[in-house]
Amino acid sequence: MFLGGVARAQTSTGGVPNTPARGTSPPTAARGASRGSTPKVDANLLQLMRGILYPSSNVIFAAQEDLSKQAAAADPSVSPNPLTSTYGGWQAVENAGLALAESANLIAMPGRMCSNGKPAPVQRADWVKFTQGLREAGRAAYKAAQSKNQDTMVEIADTLSAACAGCHRKWREKPRLADRCK
Repeated sequence: MFLGGVARAQTSTGGVPNTPARGTSPPTAARGASRGSTPKVDANLLQLMRGILYPSSNVIFAAQEDLSKQAAAADPSVSPNPLTSTYGGWQAVENAGLALAESANLIAMPGRMCSNGKPAPVQRADWVKFTQGLREAGRAAYKAAQSKNQDTMVEIADTLSAACAGCHRKWREKPRLADRCK
């Protein structure tokens, strides 16, 4: 019954809101962001890098090696290693690619701050260019992971490194924290 409601909702063509499946309620502003509202930024750029981009990049870099050599987790459901978790192996590499692509949206959000308290320069043309490079590298990693081709992952790791390095040279690699994001 529920799946029928989902299929019906996905195939509507009349521009009229779909009737929710029996036992479900329609989406409301209380259950998510209201239309036209600005998404809330909770993490600074460094926290975002350490929480999403760094671990996801490491998964991509690990895929340059034979993933079957990863030591199996005793219990994949609680493994802190994405490569040995329940959604491990190549699926983890696919997920990491998608996380990197989606992170491009997160680092471009207005209101994002750098760890030194300065606003991330999200409106600057070079920031936008580097963000697009990250998005493209993430998408490429996702597609390469789908092919499960280790040689392709070596190429993608280089692409990802280049995408990260451009931005890092411009904003992160500063002798003083206060000079970042200028």
